[in-house]
Amino acid sequence: MKTLHYNVLLPKKAAKNPPLLVMLHGYGSDENDLFSFANHLNDQFLIISLRAPLKLGFGGYAWYNIDFTGNESRFGNPEEAKQAMYQVEQLIEEVQEKYNTNKAETVLLGFSQGAIISYGLSLNNPAKYNGVLALSGYVFEDILPKEIDVEKAKHLAFFASHGTEDPVIPIEWARNAHHFLKTNQLNVVYKEYKMGHGINPECFDDLMFWINQRYPIG
Repeated sequence: MKTLHYNVLLPKKAAKNPPLLVMLHGYGSDENDLFSFANHLNDQFLIISLRAPLKLGFGGYAWYNIDFTGNESRFGNPEEAKQAMYQVEQLIEEVQEKYNTNKAETVLLGFSQGAIISYGLSLNNPAKYNGVLALSGYVFEDILPKEIDVEKAKHLAFFASHGTEDPVIPIEWARNAHHFLKTNQLNVVYKEYKMGHGINPECFDDLMFWINQRYPIG
């Protein structure tokens, strides 16, 4: 199995064991998309932006194939998603060893399909992560364990955002994800914005505030 390709930005503030922030792009995009704002994030992070494993015909990449006619439970391919999650975890472990990052501070930042994968990674193996920023995504229950181990996941913190005018992933799916997290007694900040399928300036400011509040520069 090929190792995933990724971009890396070393921490601007030198540290023996820097926290790691992992970027996961959306369907049809690539590792350069979210990485475009890496320089604006907290200086102490080592940041990697991953390229999804499946190459699409129009030049972009995907974590798994999508059935655009499907509903919330059939929209994605769970087996491909689980395979992608395995590849992401393998890559994260390689990066943690290579750059000597703080394994207790690994944060996932995913957009759209990348947010769905981020939910899956963190809820399947909560001990490996401590923060998740899920932008314009939803919880794909077919890739989750039958029951969330609340005790093991109670340290996780989530920031979730969604556009009320999103034409790709309905706002109801994001609200369902928020309800799912709250029902499982997880720590989540959920925000809605008057926008489509994207990240507007207000959303970006809020995610920056969340990151800097949880991982203060100092």
